[in-house]
Amino acid sequence: MIPGFSTSRRRFSDLSEQEILALAISNEEDDARIYRQYAERLREEYPASAKVFEEMATEEDSHRQWLIDEHKRRFGETIPLIRREHVAGYFARQPVWLVENLGLERMRAEAREMERQAEQFYRKAADRTSDADTRKLLGDLAAAEAGHGDTAGQLEKQYLGGEAREAEDETAKRQFVLTWVQPGLAGLMDGSVSTLAPIFATAFATQNTHTTFLVGLAASIGAGISMGFTEAASDDGELSGRGSPWKRGIASGVMTTLGGLGHALPYLIPQFWTATTLAIIVVFVELWAIVWIQNRFMDTPFLRATFQVVLGGALVFAAGALIGGG
Repeated sequence: MIPGFSTSRRRFSDLSEQEILALAISNEEDDARIYRQYAERLREEYPASAKVFEEMATEEDSHRQWLIDEHKRRFGETIPLIRREHVAGYFARQPVWLVENLGLERMRAEAREMERQAEQFYRKAADRTSDADTRKLLGDLAAAEAGHGDTAGQLEKQYLGGEAREAEDETAKRQFVLTWVQPGLAGLMDGSVSTLAPIFATAFATQNTHTTFLVGLAASIGAGISMGFTEAASDDGELSGRGSPWKRGIASGVMTTLGGLGHALPYLIPQFWTATTLAIIVVFVELWAIVWIQNRFMDTPFLRATFQVVLGGALVFAAGALIGGG
């Protein structure tokens, strides 16, 4: 056995009824804590949704107390320490920091999955229980978890009326645009347009596809690193509300690199004119993708976006071709 690692996790089928109750208690405690963390994360920007998660956490607290009372009745005050990670093949929760960073809708989806998994657990636990009262309690909890979709819907109706839901959805959309779309679009534009001149200048000057690819690869990666660090360092997001700097840096850096690599990769083809023709086609696809993103997420009029992006790209391409062919 490797030091520091253990293969001694228990199988669910080997747990005693006391251990099943203890596991259920720890599950409810963990889920309540997760919902409260979601609520805390959402409180400032999405107060109505935060209230929904607070109510769900309170309900989990009630379930935990019922289970503790049942454990006391049957086994006494001392509850064994057993958690999800102690049971082989048991479902695991996503790290809270990961779900939080993926936004409001991801939290809602994770909550629905948590309730589904809890329902499955209680049904299996009830089948393993011989005591009639414990079996009834676990069955009731399974039904409660199954009905949490309706409960969540009722809570959303209570706290997320039409105007509140629209306001939160608009805030979520705005945050998504500011954190991911805007820096990603800036990166895609920089990577697609700024690398046109060096790549095509090298292509027409050398007519060597391998050299052109290496120049394009270096330009794309270099521009991606530069744009990523620049975006992350330019604004910590606290005052502007643009979100986490590392998220914006990743979006900008990755899209910058992809924008440049798009028309560099065709030069892996050894035939110069075949590679160049394909690279030009890729450039037009990239430019139209930029136009679509601007129109879809930034509400830029389609014709204006087309004029700005296509004209700018054409000018940079022409400059590269003239320099390389001169």
